[in-house]
Amino acid sequence: MSRRRYGLPALAAAAMLLVAAAGATLSGGLGEAAEAATPGTLAATAGCGKAPTLTSGNRTIQSGGQSRSYILRIPDGYDRNRPYRLVFGFHWLNGSANNVASAGYYGLQPLSNNSTIFVAPQGLNAGWANTNGRDLTLFDDISRQVENDLCVDTTQRFALGWSYGGAMSYAVACARPTVIRAVAVLSGAQLSGCNGGTQPVPYFGIHGIYDSVLNISQGRQLRDTFVRNNGCTAQNPPEPGRGSLTHITTVYSGCRAGYPVQWAAFDGDHTPSPVDGSSSPNDSRTWTSGEIWRFFSQFQSTTPPTSAPPTTPPPTTAPPTTPPPTTPPPTSGPAACTATYRTVNSWNDGFQGEVTVTNTSAGALNGWTVRLTLASGQAISSLWNGTVTGGTGTVVVGNAPYNGTLSPSGTTTFGFTATGNGATPPGALTCTSP
Repeated sequence: MSRRRYGLPALAAAAMLLVAAAGATLSGGLGEAAEAATPGTLAATAGCGKAPTLTSGNRTIQSGGQSRSYILRIPDGYDRNRPYRLVFGFHWLNGSANNVASAGYYGLQPLSNNSTIFVAPQGLNAGWANTNGRDLTLFDDISRQVENDLCVDTTQRFALGWSYGGAMSYAVACARPTVIRAVAVLSGAQLSGCNGGTQPVPYFGIHGIYDSVLNISQGRQLRDTFVRNNGCTAQNPPEPGRGSLTHITTVYSGCRAGYPVQWAAFDGDHTPSPVDGSSSPNDSRTWTSGEIWRFFSQFQSTTPPTSAPPTTPPPTTAPPTTPPPTTPPPTSGPAACTATYRTVNSWNDGFQGEVTVTNTSAGALNGWTVRLTLASGQAISSLWNGTVTGGTGTVVVGNAPYNGTLSPSGTTTFGFTATGNGATPPGALTCTSP
């Protein structure tokens, strides 16, 4: 998704017209359609266990009396008995479903490791005016078609988009809070309406500080809707200065458990693929896809086990006839964990890293702390899914409020971007737990 592809001057003019006309065109209600879209508390869809008839590629569907289309991407090695995550990627104004699909659904598909079903809907007139709720109806109809044929975990539905696509993702969060698990809005504004908008939904907003098409104040307005809905502590999160060529991601505090809000402001204009240390957007080097994927991945499935627990009580064991050993068994030590590092991306003057924390003890891990040593010349510029102390030399990272508890063999990740040469990975990684 290069800057050339987006046609920013035309987008700017069209976006301003949309803002001016929003009150007249975006107020359509959904009524019964919204209720019918809610699947209740089912954790797996009707498509689970069925031989699928849908295939990856372009699909057509009747929605709201019109023929609409979308592109479907089914994971390689699809298992009809496994509930998959479902992600909707909405295109920008004058973009297309094909643009989203060809760019890996905003870079998430390459990160998904075949864990996710992706959908790229096509907007009417290459946009998401959502007149009379028609695009929400499309979201409902595509979801229904996909879930009746494929195995989807209904606790793992997500949406994201840039610009007009971000506006549509925001509209989905407002109108379908019991359907969507979380959304990511890149450089968005209220262009597709907000039917409802009073219930909590995990929200990640990303915006350029000098966006010349949709001013950052419009992105802050969308963010603050869910800061309120999610019960987060209101704040003015830090934003980078002009010319810094970096970004700052803030995880809000005080949010309801399971309903985080994140905000990432970057030194840049209207683009979905900013790059730290560069004024040129680049899909393969942007930090946005990694941060969005980690935001979505923090939400664990609540799918219940497929088999019922046994109804027959376990047999009782007779007491031993031989005396117990005189040497007491060893007592278990404190909870243990390990930390492993990988480089996600690197460029001339910076890199993006990821650390995986694994619970190696037999019991639950309640909190973790990772220490790592950066090479000379390296400095952390931003970090997500953790709390960091220090930015150079020896750095200490503690768990975030939502990822400190790990079951035996459970894992979580935190990521960061750093300046400096990434050829030398951080060393002396240790992980401890209280």
